[in-house]
Amino acid sequence: MKIRSTTILAVKKNNKVIVAGDGQVTLDTTILKHGARKVRRLYNNEVIVGFAGATADAFTLFDRFDQKLEQYHGNLLRSAVELTKDWRTDRVLRHLEALMIAVSKDHSLIISGNGDVIESDDNVMAIGSGGPFAQAAARALVRHSELSAAEIARQAMKIAAEICIYTNENITLEEIDCNEERPKEKNKSKSKE
Repeated sequence: MKIRSTTILAVKKNNKVIVAGDGQVTLDTTILKHGARKVRRLYNNEVIVGFAGATADAFTLFDRFDQKLEQYHGNLLRSAVELTKDWRTDRVLRHLEALMIAVSKDHSLIISGNGDVIESDDNVMAIGSGGPFAQAAARALVRHSELSAAEIARQAMKIAAEICIYTNENITLEEIDCNEERPKEKNKSKSKE
């Protein structure tokens, strides 16, 4: 499946996970929008998801994925596998044209409708038409610079925007700090006095 019209990049470095996405929405050869938000937080802000592909399809997948995360208590890997099962077998879902990157403190995944759940080998992954450019730039910056994960993502996305006509420099960044503890659930029972 060839997904055009965006760039989504995930970078993990120094216990920070960043997902970056451009803001351009393209229909054929026309730019329709410059400031779309293709990166979102799910499951109590513990998971960040970015999408490439048809917008309506992506929103459908966001909703389904959010349900899976709730069902499996934020277990990203299990939720991704269950989503791809549905994506492949459901009559409506299997026609959706989108790819997703989903990250948490523990995992960075590419999720596709072909049943793929791919984990990164080197903590850098990208999707969309500008994905290969952003991924190559990010890998070089991770290996040969002291830049932070956020700055690497920002610079790699700018490089992709200089090359890919379906990518712009209106970049959204979301970050997970792997050092932060997960919020503890509040005690729901009230003591009687």
